[in-house]
Amino acid sequence: MGNRFSCKTKNNSNGSKSSRRFGGGNRSQRKLQSDEELLHMQALSLAIQHHQSSQRFDGSLSRRIGSTSSRRRNNPISDPTLTNPKQQKQSPEFLENLETKKIVLIHGEGFGAWCWYKTIALLEESGMLPTALDLTGSGIDLKDTNNVTTLEDYSKPLTDYLQNLPEDEKVILVGHSSGGACVSYALEHFQDKISKAIFLCGTMVADGQKPFDVFAEELGSAELFMKESKFLIHGNGKDNPATGFMFEKQQMRGLYFNQSPAKDIALAMVSVRPIPLGPIMQNLSLSKEKYGKGRRFYVQTLDDHALSPDIQEKLVRENPPEGVFKIKGSDHCPFFSKPQSLHKILLEIAQIA
Repeated sequence: MGNRFSCKTKNNSNGSKSSRRFGGGNRSQRKLQSDEELLHMQALSLAIQHHQSSQRFDGSLSRRIGSTSSRRRNNPISDPTLTNPKQQKQSPEFLENLETKKIVLIHGEGFGAWCWYKTIALLEESGMLPTALDLTGSGIDLKDTNNVTTLEDYSKPLTDYLQNLPEDEKVILVGHSSGGACVSYALEHFQDKISKAIFLCGTMVADGQKPFDVFAEELGSAELFMKESKFLIHGNGKDNPATGFMFEKQQMRGLYFNQSPAKDIALAMVSVRPIPLGPIMQNLSLSKEKYGKGRRFYVQTLDDHALSPDIQEKLVRENPPEGVFKIKGSDHCPFFSKPQSLHKILLEIAQIA
Protein backbone atom coordinates (compact mmCIF):
# COMPACT_ATOMS: atom_id res chain seq x y z
CA MET A 1 0.00 0.00 0.00
CA GLY A 2 1.02 3.61 -0.39
CA ASN A 3 2.59 3.07 -3.81
CA ARG A 4 2.92 6.39 -5.58
CA PHE A 5 3.93 5.37 -9.06
CA SER A 6 3.54 2.27 -11.17
CA CYS A 7 4.52 0.62 -14.38
CA LYS A 8 1.59 -0.36 -16.53
CA THR A 9 0.33 -3.92 -16.47
CA LYS A 10 -1.89 -4.76 -19.42
CA ASN A 11 -4.81 -7.18 -19.48
CA ASN A 12 -5.82 -8.46 -22.88
CA SER A 13 -9.24 -9.63 -23.91
CA ASN A 14 -8.78 -13.23 -22.77
CA GLY A 15 -7.69 -12.24 -19.29
CA SER A 16 -3.98 -12.96 -19.63
CA LYS A 17 -1.34 -10.48 -18.50
CA SER A 18 1.69 -9.11 -20.26
CA SER A 19 4.27 -7.41 -18.09
CA ARG A 20 8.00 -7.25 -17.75
CA ARG A 21 7.54 -8.91 -14.35
CA PHE A 22 6.20 -12.11 -15.85
CA GLY A 23 8.75 -12.69 -18.62
CA GLY A 24 8.00 -14.79 -21.70
CA GLY A 25 7.16 -13.62 -25.19
CA ASN A 26 9.41 -13.08 -28.16
CA ARG A 27 12.14 -10.51 -28.64
CA SER A 28 9.86 -7.94 -30.28
CA GLN A 29 7.42 -8.11 -27.38
CA ARG A 30 10.24 -7.57 -24.89
CA LYS A 31 11.49 -4.61 -26.92
CA LEU A 32 7.98 -3.11 -26.98
CA GLN A 33 7.69 -3.48 -23.22
CA SER A 34 11.12 -1.92 -22.75
CA ASP A 35 10.19 1.02 -24.99
CA GLU A 36 6.93 1.52 -23.10
CA GLU A 37 8.73 1.48 -19.75
CA LEU A 38 11.24 4.03 -21.04
CA LEU A 39 8.41 6.29 -22.23
CA HIS A 40 6.74 5.98 -18.83
CA MET A 41 9.90 6.97 -16.97
CA GLN A 42 10.54 9.88 -19.34
CA ALA A 43 6.99 11.14 -18.86
CA LEU A 44 7.29 10.83 -15.10
CA SER A 45 10.61 12.67 -15.08
CA LEU A 46 9.19 15.49 -17.19
CA ALA A 47 6.11 15.72 -14.99
CA ILE A 48 8.22 16.00 -11.83
CA GLN A 49 10.40 18.67 -13.46
CA HIS A 50 7.26 20.56 -14.42
CA HIS A 51 5.98 20.39 -10.84
CA GLN A 52 9.27 21.58 -9.38
CA SER A 53 9.58 24.51 -11.77
CA SER A 54 5.98 25.68 -11.53
CA GLN A 55 5.40 28.39 -8.96
CA ARG A 56 1.98 29.60 -10.11
CA PHE A 57 -0.93 29.30 -7.69
CA ASP A 58 -4.02 28.15 -9.55
CA GLY A 59 -6.67 29.68 -7.32
CA SER A 60 -10.06 28.22 -6.56
CA LEU A 61 -13.63 29.15 -5.84
CA SER A 62 -15.18 27.45 -2.85
CA ARG A 63 -18.73 27.39 -1.56
CA ARG A 64 -19.42 26.20 1.95
CA ILE A 65 -22.45 24.37 3.28
CA GLY A 66 -22.69 24.03 7.04
CA SER A 67 -20.45 25.33 9.81
CA THR A 68 -16.81 26.33 9.43
CA SER A 69 -13.91 26.89 11.76
CA SER A 70 -12.77 30.45 12.45
CA ARG A 71 -9.24 29.09 12.59
CA ARG A 72 -9.35 28.63 8.80
CA ARG A 73 -9.91 32.33 8.18
CA ASN A 74 -6.73 33.24 10.06
CA ASN A 75 -4.54 30.72 8.28
CA PRO A 76 -2.30 31.93 5.44
CA ILE A 77 -3.23 28.97 3.26
CA SER A 78 -6.64 30.56 2.71
CA ASP A 79 -5.03 33.58 1.05
CA PRO A 80 -5.38 33.12 -2.75
CA THR A 81 -2.60 35.64 -3.38
CA LEU A 82 0.09 33.17 -2.31
CA THR A 83 2.24 32.25 -5.29
CA ASN A 84 5.05 30.17 -3.82
CA PRO A 85 4.20 26.64 -2.64
CA LYS A 86 7.01 26.87 -0.08
CA GLN A 87 5.06 29.64 1.65
CA GLN A 88 2.30 27.13 2.34
CA LYS A 89 4.33 25.25 4.95
CA GLN A 90 2.02 25.10 7.93
CA SER A 91 2.93 26.18 11.44
CA PRO A 92 3.31 23.63 14.25
CA GLU A 93 0.17 25.12 15.83
CA PHE A 94 -1.82 24.35 12.70
CA LEU A 95 -0.70 20.73 12.76
CA GLU A 96 -1.30 20.33 16.49
CA ASN A 97 -4.88 21.52 16.17
CA LEU A 98 -5.82 19.00 13.49
CA GLU A 99 -7.82 15.94 14.46
CA THR A 100 -5.57 13.96 12.12
CA LYS A 101 -2.68 14.68 9.75
CA LYS A 102 -3.19 11.43 7.87
CA ILE A 103 -4.80 11.71 4.43
CA VAL A 104 -5.47 8.55 2.41
CA LEU A 105 -5.77 9.13 -1.34
CA ILE A 106 -7.95 6.73 -3.35
CA HIS A 107 -7.67 6.81 -7.14
CA GLY A 108 -10.48 6.48 -9.65
CA GLU A 109 -11.18 4.00 -12.43
CA GLY A 110 -8.12 2.84 -14.35
CA PHE A 111 -5.72 4.97 -12.32
CA GLY A 112 -3.37 4.03 -9.48
CA ALA A 113 -1.49 5.59 -6.59
CA TRP A 114 0.87 7.12 -9.17
CA CYS A 115 -1.69 9.78 -10.19
CA TRP A 116 -1.37 11.57 -6.82
CA TYR A 117 2.34 12.41 -7.07
CA LYS A 118 1.81 16.20 -7.12
CA THR A 119 -0.72 16.09 -4.28
CA ILE A 120 1.56 13.89 -2.17
CA ALA A 121 4.47 16.31 -2.58
CA LEU A 122 2.36 19.36 -1.67
CA LEU A 123 0.78 17.69 1.36
CA GLU A 124 4.14 16.53 2.65
CA GLU A 125 5.53 20.06 2.26
CA SER A 126 2.64 21.26 4.43
CA GLY A 127 3.44 18.78 7.19
CA MET A 128 0.60 16.37 6.42
CA LEU A 129 1.01 12.59 6.20
CA PRO A 130 -0.43 11.43 2.86
CA THR A 131 -0.74 7.81 1.77
CA ALA A 132 -1.83 6.79 -1.73
CA LEU A 133 -3.16 3.27 -2.18
CA ASP A 134 -3.45 1.02 -5.21
CA LEU A 135 -6.88 -0.59 -5.23
CA THR A 136 -7.10 -4.26 -6.20
CA GLY A 137 -6.00 -4.80 -9.79
CA SER A 138 -4.85 -1.19 -10.11
CA GLY A 139 -1.48 0.53 -10.28
CA ILE A 140 1.15 -2.06 -9.41
CA ASP A 141 -1.25 -4.42 -7.65
CA LEU A 142 -0.74 -7.66 -9.55
CA LYS A 143 -4.24 -9.10 -9.39
CA ASP A 144 -5.92 -9.61 -12.77
CA THR A 145 -8.65 -6.99 -13.11
CA ASN A 146 -10.85 -9.61 -14.77
CA ASN A 147 -11.03 -11.37 -11.40
CA VAL A 148 -12.07 -8.29 -9.41
CA THR A 149 -15.82 -8.81 -9.27
CA THR A 150 -17.13 -6.95 -6.20
CA LEU A 151 -16.67 -3.60 -4.50
CA GLU A 152 -15.46 -5.48 -1.44
CA ASP A 153 -12.65 -7.06 -3.50
CA TYR A 154 -11.80 -3.78 -5.19
CA SER A 155 -11.67 -1.86 -1.89
CA LYS A 156 -9.67 -4.45 0.05
CA PRO A 157 -6.38 -2.46 0.16
CA LEU A 158 -8.34 0.43 1.70
CA THR A 159 -10.30 -1.68 4.19
CA ASP A 160 -7.12 -3.55 5.18
CA TYR A 161 -5.43 -0.21 5.82
CA LEU A 162 -8.31 1.04 7.97
CA GLN A 163 -8.59 -2.24 9.85
CA ASN A 164 -4.91 -2.07 10.78
CA LEU A 165 -5.03 1.49 12.11
CA PRO A 166 -4.39 1.87 15.85
CA GLU A 167 -7.59 2.05 17.84
CA ASP A 168 -7.36 5.77 18.59
CA GLU A 169 -6.33 6.93 15.09
CA LYS A 170 -8.50 8.38 12.32
CA VAL A 171 -7.77 9.42 8.75
CA ILE A 172 -9.18 11.73 6.10
CA LEU A 173 -10.22 9.81 2.98
CA VAL A 174 -10.11 11.36 -0.49
CA GLY A 175 -11.81 9.40 -3.28
CA HIS A 176 -11.46 10.44 -6.92
CA SER A 177 -14.17 9.58 -9.47
CA SER A 178 -15.35 5.97 -8.97
CA GLY A 179 -12.99 5.77 -6.00
CA GLY A 180 -15.78 7.65 -4.26
CA ALA A 181 -17.71 4.38 -4.12
CA CYS A 182 -14.82 2.84 -2.17
CA VAL A 183 -14.96 5.77 0.24
CA SER A 184 -18.71 5.25 0.70
CA TYR A 185 -18.11 1.54 1.28
CA ALA A 186 -15.46 2.39 3.89
CA LEU A 187 -17.79 4.86 5.62
CA GLU A 188 -20.37 2.11 5.98
CA HIS A 189 -17.92 -0.40 7.46
CA PHE A 190 -15.25 1.73 9.22
CA GLN A 191 -17.04 4.96 10.07
CA ASP A 192 -15.23 5.22 13.42
CA LYS A 193 -11.85 5.29 11.64
CA ILE A 194 -12.72 8.11 9.25
CA SER A 195 -12.46 11.73 10.36
CA LYS A 196 -13.74 13.17 7.08
CA ALA A 197 -14.58 11.76 3.65
CA ILE A 198 -13.84 13.89 0.58
CA PHE A 199 -15.38 13.03 -2.78
CA LEU A 200 -13.27 14.53 -5.57
CA CYS A 201 -15.60 14.75 -8.59
CA GLY A 202 -16.55 11.38 -7.20
CA THR A 203 -19.37 8.86 -7.31
CA MET A 204 -21.12 9.93 -4.12
CA VAL A 205 -24.12 7.69 -4.68
CA ALA A 206 -27.06 7.16 -2.35
CA ASP A 207 -28.23 3.89 -0.82
CA GLY A 208 -29.26 1.36 -3.47
CA GLN A 209 -27.43 3.08 -6.34
CA LYS A 210 -24.49 1.72 -8.30
CA PRO A 211 -21.39 3.83 -9.11
CA PHE A 212 -22.04 3.42 -12.84
CA ASP A 213 -25.35 5.29 -12.48
CA VAL A 214 -23.39 8.53 -12.08
CA PHE A 215 -21.86 8.13 -15.56
CA ALA A 216 -25.08 7.04 -17.27
CA GLU A 217 -25.59 10.42 -18.96
CA GLU A 218 -22.24 10.09 -20.72
CA LEU A 219 -22.13 6.32 -21.28
CA GLY A 220 -25.81 5.36 -21.41
CA SER A 221 -27.71 3.08 -19.07
CA ALA A 222 -25.91 0.13 -17.50
CA GLU A 223 -28.00 -2.28 -19.55
CA LEU A 224 -27.26 -0.50 -22.83
CA PHE A 225 -23.57 -0.17 -21.98
CA MET A 226 -23.27 -3.90 -21.26
CA LYS A 227 -24.90 -4.76 -24.59
CA GLU A 228 -23.40 -2.26 -27.01
CA SER A 229 -20.21 -0.69 -25.64
CA LYS A 230 -17.13 -1.24 -27.79
CA PHE A 231 -14.90 -0.70 -24.76
CA LEU A 232 -15.88 -3.90 -22.94
CA ILE A 233 -13.35 -6.60 -22.06
CA HIS A 234 -14.50 -10.23 -21.96
CA GLY A 235 -11.80 -11.76 -19.79
CA ASN A 236 -13.63 -15.08 -19.58
CA GLY A 237 -14.47 -15.33 -23.27
CA LYS A 238 -16.99 -13.66 -25.56
CA ASP A 239 -19.76 -16.04 -24.52
CA ASN A 240 -19.51 -14.93 -20.88
CA PRO A 241 -20.41 -11.57 -19.30
CA ALA A 242 -17.93 -8.72 -19.66
CA THR A 243 -15.38 -8.41 -16.87
CA GLY A 244 -13.99 -4.92 -17.49
CA PHE A 245 -13.64 -2.04 -19.89
CA MET A 246 -10.97 0.29 -21.22
CA PHE A 247 -11.48 3.57 -23.03
CA GLU A 248 -9.51 4.32 -26.17
CA LYS A 249 -6.65 6.70 -25.47
CA GLN A 250 -8.05 9.49 -27.62
CA GLN A 251 -11.39 9.30 -25.84
CA MET A 252 -9.67 9.36 -22.45
CA ARG A 253 -7.87 12.54 -23.47
CA GLY A 254 -11.16 14.25 -24.22
CA LEU A 255 -13.06 12.95 -21.20
CA TYR A 256 -10.44 13.07 -18.45
CA PHE A 257 -7.57 15.33 -19.47
CA ASN A 258 -9.02 18.29 -21.39
CA GLN A 259 -7.15 20.76 -19.13
CA SER A 260 -4.21 18.62 -17.98
CA PRO A 261 -0.56 19.26 -18.95
CA ALA A 262 0.78 17.16 -21.82
CA LYS A 263 3.42 15.59 -19.57
CA ASP A 264 0.79 14.28 -17.16
CA ILE A 265 -1.32 12.97 -20.03
CA ALA A 266 1.74 11.09 -21.31
CA LEU A 267 2.24 9.60 -17.86
CA ALA A 268 -1.40 8.53 -17.68
CA MET A 269 -1.43 7.02 -21.16
CA VAL A 270 1.31 4.54 -20.24
CA SER A 271 0.03 3.86 -16.72
CA VAL A 272 -3.75 3.38 -16.83
CA ARG A 273 -5.09 -0.16 -16.61
CA PRO A 274 -8.40 -1.80 -17.52
CA ILE A 275 -11.30 -1.02 -15.20
CA PRO A 276 -12.99 -3.94 -13.40
CA LEU A 277 -16.68 -3.87 -14.24
CA GLY A 278 -18.16 -5.70 -11.25
CA PRO A 279 -17.43 -3.06 -8.58
CA ILE A 280 -19.00 -0.17 -10.50
CA MET A 281 -22.08 -2.22 -11.39
CA GLN A 282 -22.76 -3.18 -7.77
CA ASN A 283 -25.60 -1.56 -5.83
CA LEU A 284 -24.34 -0.04 -2.59
CA SER A 285 -26.04 -0.71 0.72
CA LEU A 286 -25.58 2.41 2.87
CA SER A 287 -27.27 2.93 6.23
CA LYS A 288 -28.17 6.11 8.10
CA GLU A 289 -26.67 4.63 11.26
CA LYS A 290 -23.19 4.18 9.74
CA TYR A 291 -22.67 5.92 6.39
CA GLY A 292 -25.17 8.60 7.38
CA LYS A 293 -23.09 9.68 10.37
CA GLY A 294 -19.94 10.27 8.35
CA ARG A 295 -18.68 13.79 7.63
CA ARG A 296 -18.77 14.09 3.85
CA PHE A 297 -17.40 16.86 1.64
CA TYR A 298 -17.60 17.21 -2.13
CA VAL A 299 -15.14 18.91 -4.50
CA GLN A 300 -16.63 19.84 -7.87
CA THR A 301 -14.57 20.27 -11.04
CA LEU A 302 -16.08 22.91 -13.30
CA ASP A 303 -14.52 22.03 -16.68
CA ASP A 304 -15.09 18.30 -16.34
CA HIS A 305 -16.05 16.36 -19.48
CA ALA A 306 -16.32 12.95 -17.80
CA LEU A 307 -18.64 13.99 -14.97
CA SER A 308 -20.27 17.27 -15.93
CA PRO A 309 -20.76 20.08 -13.39
CA ASP A 310 -24.53 19.59 -13.74
CA ILE A 311 -24.26 15.94 -12.73
CA GLN A 312 -21.96 16.81 -9.84
CA GLU A 313 -24.44 19.44 -8.70
CA LYS A 314 -27.22 16.86 -8.88
CA LEU A 315 -25.18 14.48 -6.71
CA VAL A 316 -24.74 17.02 -3.91
CA ARG A 317 -28.36 18.11 -4.18
CA GLU A 318 -29.73 14.58 -3.87
CA ASN A 319 -27.23 13.39 -1.25
CA PRO A 320 -26.14 16.60 0.55
CA PRO A 321 -22.67 16.60 2.12
CA GLU A 322 -21.49 18.87 4.92
CA GLY A 323 -19.54 21.09 2.55
CA VAL A 324 -19.10 21.71 -1.17
CA PHE A 325 -16.05 23.21 -2.88
CA LYS A 326 -15.50 24.11 -6.53
CA ILE A 327 -12.33 24.24 -8.63
CA LYS A 328 -12.52 26.55 -11.62
CA GLY A 329 -10.84 25.41 -14.83
CA SER A 330 -10.32 21.84 -13.67
CA ASP A 331 -10.94 18.77 -15.78
CA HIS A 332 -11.76 15.37 -14.29
CA CYS A 333 -8.20 15.08 -12.93
CA PRO A 334 -7.53 18.14 -10.73
CA PHE A 335 -4.43 16.45 -9.29
CA PHE A 336 -2.97 17.06 -12.77
CA SER A 337 -4.75 20.19 -14.02
CA LYS A 338 -5.17 22.20 -10.78
CA PRO A 339 -2.91 20.66 -8.12
CA GLN A 340 -2.48 23.86 -6.10
CA SER A 341 -6.22 24.53 -5.95
CA LEU A 342 -6.89 20.95 -4.90
CA HIS A 343 -4.17 21.16 -2.25
CA LYS A 344 -5.61 24.37 -0.83
CA ILE A 345 -9.07 22.82 -0.54
CA LEU A 346 -7.77 19.64 1.10
CA LEU A 347 -6.06 21.73 3.77
CA GLU A 348 -9.19 23.84 4.25
CA ILE A 349 -11.27 20.74 4.85
CA ALA A 350 -8.65 19.27 7.19
CA GLN A 351 -8.96 22.40 9.37
CA ILE A 352 -12.74 22.29 9.74
CA ALA A 353 -13.54 21.48 13.36
